[in-house]
Amino acid sequence: MITIIAAIAKNNALGKDNDLIWHLPADLKRFKKVTSGHHILMGRNTFESIGKPLPNRTTIIITRNKNYFKEGCLIAHSIEEAINLVENDATIFIIGGAQVYKETLKKNLADQLDITLVHQEFDADAFFPEIDLNLWEEINREDFIADEKNKFDYSFIRYSKKTI
Repeated sequence: MITIIAAIAKNNALGKDNDLIWHLPADLKRFKKVTSGHHILMGRNTFESIGKPLPNRTTIIITRNKNYFKEGCLIAHSIEEAINLVENDATIFIIGGAQVYKETLKKNLADQLDITLVHQEFDADAFFPEIDLNLWEEINREDFIADEKNKFDYSFIRYSKKTI
């Protein structure tokens, strides 16, 4: 099972200047819970914005740079190569960035989308691809209103690939 996990705004914004635009502690807590114990695949820019391998996860960095190395991480030069590095894990998470999301969807590699939708539009320079509802079916949704810790309304939405 390959799951794309992303937090996106109403206008599909992901980030700006290689950083997140908003701070939603509930999303970060859920991300940690859902991805812990699994392989996480990401592009080099996403890894560098995080700065280190995340605890209790196997980090695979996708880069075109054949000489790239990061202690404690696996390195791949394509999404397919990254997927092939995964052993003994029923769920693989693609965690970004925009280019990796776009390529994964274009190549039809994902089985599921795990989306945190932030009910706000933001100025951004990185965007999540449009979710094609002809290909994806919403199978679970939890809606939340802003509170003292999370200053925007948000939803956790899970999509499954439609069988055609």
